[in-house]
Amino acid sequence: MYPAGNLFCHMETKQYKTWDKSRWEDGPWKDEPDKVQWQDPITGYPCLVVRAGHGGLCGYVGVPESHPDYGKSCDDVPVEAHGGTNFSDSCQPGPSEAYGICHVPGPGESDKIWWFGFDCAHSSIDLTPKIIRDPWTLECEALMEQAFPNRKYRTLEFVRAEVSHLARQLKCREQIIDR
Repeated sequence: MYPAGNLFCHMETKQYKTWDKSRWEDGPWKDEPDKVQWQDPITGYPCLVVRAGHGGLCGYVGVPESHPDYGKSCDDVPVEAHGGTNFSDSCQPGPSEAYGICHVPGPGESDKIWWFGFDCAHSSIDLTPKIIRDPWTLECEALMEQAFPNRKYRTLEFVRAEVSHLARQLKCREQIIDR
């Protein structure tokens, strides 16, 4: 059941596997999709998880034009997400729907969405799949492991939970801010 007055129609949940991970080290990322879109069941907002160039996952929540934070910088919206929000922008499509920070709207749903997002590539707390295998990268990675031995990979399950938490915060802001 979606919230009363929800501006979003039912959006299809989609998963995409686009990265060739055959050269990546073994880890949970090998079997994860590289992009997932779904509609948050509590807020009705469109949500995304997208794998970035470093191999780590990023999470995004889209808000409609009627939301008081639509068009605002993430620096001006006091919400919390893993490592802090560091993205706010309109749809950033890729060469196909399997790429980019953009969703496939449901029937009758507007594609005019403002996305807020975060990444899971904070060098002191996050471990990202080791994609590049040149000597410089290996040397840097060894130094990072020494300096920050407790880093860990943030799984799809973790990122989805953070996205849902972000969606609920944005929904609360929509309900309490009088424009």
